[in-house]
Amino acid sequence: MALPIIETPTYELTLPSQELKVKFRPFLVKEEKIMLVALESGEETEINEATKKILSACTFNKIDVANLPTFDIEYMFLQIRAKSIGEISKFKVICPDDKSTYAEVEIDLSKIEVQVDDEHTNKVVIDEQRQLGVVLKYPTMAMVSKDTLKTADYDTVFDLMLNCVHEIFEGEKIYPGVDTTKEEMKEFFEKLPQGAFDKIRKFFDTMPRLRHEQEVTNPKTGVKSKVTFEGLNDFFGLASPIIA
Repeated sequence: MALPIIETPTYELTLPSQELKVKFRPFLVKEEKIMLVALESGEETEINEATKKILSACTFNKIDVANLPTFDIEYMFLQIRAKSIGEISKFKVICPDDKSTYAEVEIDLSKIEVQVDDEHTNKVVIDEQRQLGVVLKYPTMAMVSKDTLKTADYDTVFDLMLNCVHEIFEGEKIYPGVDTTKEEMKEFFEKLPQGAFDKIRKFFDTMPRLRHEQEVTNPKTGVKSKVTFEGLNDFFGLASPIIA
């Protein structure tokens, strides 16, 4: 005898990077299992792969998740998480004051938004007189890990910048990044003055990001502190709420 089919609701979200509307469904038990296995491993590669599988399935394989900007992925994940398990999530954090005591906090996922720096721009003018500059594109999850721009060596950051060039322009002339070899791009970047390189670096430092600051009270000391969640790994942990 065939068992009854369980219908899952469909929702809609808008990707922050391009105002694209995307239909999605909540997590199923099989996707929750994938998440838990990835979380238990603690490996960033496994968490990233799990995220891609889950988001692709929950958006009916209509979105190329691997090529989305990281902040789009983070936003999608939380929106799907909120509709799957609930907008209010209880979870544990380590209290910053003693760095050892765990405390329970609640986060309203519906209030977490992508934050955009007022000074952020993807168009960087290198030479005002020649109207020479670059237009940059956002790194994808495949390109960048949580701490690449914070802790990586110069060569790693340099390669990331090369991969994120959408086009180079001089006046009305456009040089598409896809039509430029990596060696040509590398030579162009290596000849930039340091000030121009710093402007390009600023694009990455001020990128839109899903960020949330939460107050937490240490149950032992009574000290109130702020805990910041930023990046896929931090928000992925919200998928496993505390069972009261």
